[in-house]
Amino acid sequence: MADLETAFGAPPDATPDVSPRLQPLLHDLVSAVLAPTSALSGADGQIRPVGAQGFFHADSRALSQVRLLVDGREPDHIAHSLTGPGGARFVSLPRWLGDAGPDPTVRVDRVRQVTPGGMQETIDMVSTSSATVTATVTLDLECDFAPIEVVKSGGDSRPAAAAGGAPGRLAWGAHGIRVTVNGEDAHAETGTAGRDARLRWEVTLAPRGRATLRWEVGVEDPKAVVMAPVRPVEWGRPRVTAADHRLTRLFDQSLDDLRSLRLAEVGAPGDTFLGAGVPWFLTLFGRDSIWAARMLLPLGTDLAAGTLRVLARRQGTKTDPGSGEAPGKIMHELRRHEFNVVGNGLRLPAAYYGTIDATPLWVSLLHDAWRWGMPEQEVAELLPALEAALEWLGGDADPDGDGFLEYIDSSGRGLANQGWKDSGDSVRFRDGLQAVAPIALVEVQGYAYEAARNGAALLTAFGRPGADRWHQYADALAERFRAHFWVEGPHGRYPALALDRDKRPVDALTSNIGHLLGTGLLSADESAAVAGLLASPAMAGGFGLRTMSAEDGGFSPLSYHCGSIWAHDTAIVVGGLARAGFGAEAAVLAEGLLSAGELFEYRLPELYAGDAREAVIRPVPYPAACRPQAWSAAAAVTVLHAAVGVYPDVPSGRVSLRPMAGAPLGAVAVEGLRIAGAEVRAAVGEDGAATMTGLPAGLTIPG
Repeated sequence: MADLETAFGAPPDATPDVSPRLQPLLHDLVSAVLAPTSALSGADGQIRPVGAQGFFHADSRALSQVRLLVDGREPDHIAHSLTGPGGARFVSLPRWLGDAGPDPTVRVDRVRQVTPGGMQETIDMVSTSSATVTATVTLDLECDFAPIEVVKSGGDSRPAAAAGGAPGRLAWGAHGIRVTVNGEDAHAETGTAGRDARLRWEVTLAPRGRATLRWEVGVEDPKAVVMAPVRPVEWGRPRVTAADHRLTRLFDQSLDDLRSLRLAEVGAPGDTFLGAGVPWFLTLFGRDSIWAARMLLPLGTDLAAGTLRVLARRQGTKTDPGSGEAPGKIMHELRRHEFNVVGNGLRLPAAYYGTIDATPLWVSLLHDAWRWGMPEQEVAELLPALEAALEWLGGDADPDGDGFLEYIDSSGRGLANQGWKDSGDSVRFRDGLQAVAPIALVEVQGYAYEAARNGAALLTAFGRPGADRWHQYADALAERFRAHFWVEGPHGRYPALALDRDKRPVDALTSNIGHLLGTGLLSADESAAVAGLLASPAMAGGFGLRTMSAEDGGFSPLSYHCGSIWAHDTAIVVGGLARAGFGAEAAVLAEGLLSAGELFEYRLPELYAGDAREAVIRPVPYPAACRPQAWSAAAAVTVLHAAVGVYPDVPSGRVSLRPMAGAPLGAVAVEGLRIAGAEVRAAVGEDGAATMTGLPAGLTIPG
């Protein structure tokens, strides 16, 4: 009966298939990226026309299939590895070729290199056979031009027709995009109506011989809104030595991934920012790009400067409920057109401002970059944007005038939650019930307090008026926060996740409270209470910091924001704990992150499951997590920074040296951190003693 239904369709009284579209899984894909271009394949290197696999450029899928066959068969995959920014190698065996016996005698190495707007591959066939081997090698190709949001929503697409041309050449065109494939010494073939496009090589391998096949693909996309930067990489490559080699390896891979995510806005190629993540978010994201730049300040201020300028140019100037724009507000994300994720009602305009935290975070990035030595002229040029951002902080950010920053999606088509935990179900009470908007998030109040203080410091330093107003704003916010956010839980007092529509504290215990550390909003005793809870088994029992306590009713290890572990979230809290003097607690979380890094081959994903470490021997992947992802890669820099404890204040001529107490991560040394443009060396020994050399003239370490 099943075969008949397959052939002729279900009988008339059968229940129709109303299964929802599902977002494709990513956890087992291999990403080769050099923004704004990426290739996502299986572990065998094959790009098949399923799920999120494909060769992408600037929010559009160019090739939906790149399938290598030898004599019409797929070789057996045995290994793959990353080979630097944009690079990957895949090793396979056509075991039907060559000598009989247990040892394979013909091997295929497929070496892939993604470049901005293109991809090149070499296919090396090597024989150790005693006899001549002949084979037909083909590359089956499809191009569907699917927008990234269609791919993300599990939508359908149809292959476009290919056109032939010069020998070994194929081309596709649609929507103003042109994709061209060239195979060196290959025969290009197409089937009926341009379908079944293929490159074909006839290969003869002498005994112990080798053949190298080459092909490449290029994309022309004049409507793209992002491009590769024109300037060299904004940071150097510090040399790290550490007793814990996991830190060194994680740092090295993270620098490769960060380099691969560099982007610029079309029309401003000299200002670099980091795209948020592959494949869904390889574009400008206010919050993500700001946090990544802030975490990378120990490597230099150029990335921060570019990120600040790009976002300042896009700063809101009018009130628009549809896009969330407001005067002074920093945007959330940038696309080429409306981002319509079919099936969940999300329809975001090309320039979308639905974020409550990007604006205060922008202010603090400017302040912190100034402290790390961003040239004063560059800082001064951004002061009008700073003043506009502060005005938003004291005005439109608080629509009901209760003194807290809050949000609600009034359009009904945007993000229901507009903090970093932006899934629709992320704000929950301890019993698991969801809170109703408007929502005032706990960490956002900390960001606002910090931004007011930092903004006041900048205004004072540059002789601008208004500093007193923002000091008073911060003081009043701290007083209100203590009166309204603190709740009593099974293990003591802590700040609630949020206030809901009725101003009730949303009493779940979450990682959000860790973002308050270092903002200045907490007293010493309050910081100690928060630190103790964050390092408790309910929060730190997995491979890092859980987003929600395992004891809360909404907890699920595979929930996007209610029990999973995010690398950047863990790292931010590690940094806050270390700076506040809680080295032991910071070390608990850092150890989880380093263990996860090792088990994810040192390319940390966006997030992973929050299972207890005693329950699983390795972290369970979150199947739709981006990888690589900017702030996950930047987490390695934050852990290294926390370990050596370098905190500069270039305008005041001081650099504080406060490594994690007791050197819980062991001895660490790093050469090539940058303060005021100069490379310095910082080290902490096994005994916890810290040293620094190479400080530029005019900077001292207080005794």
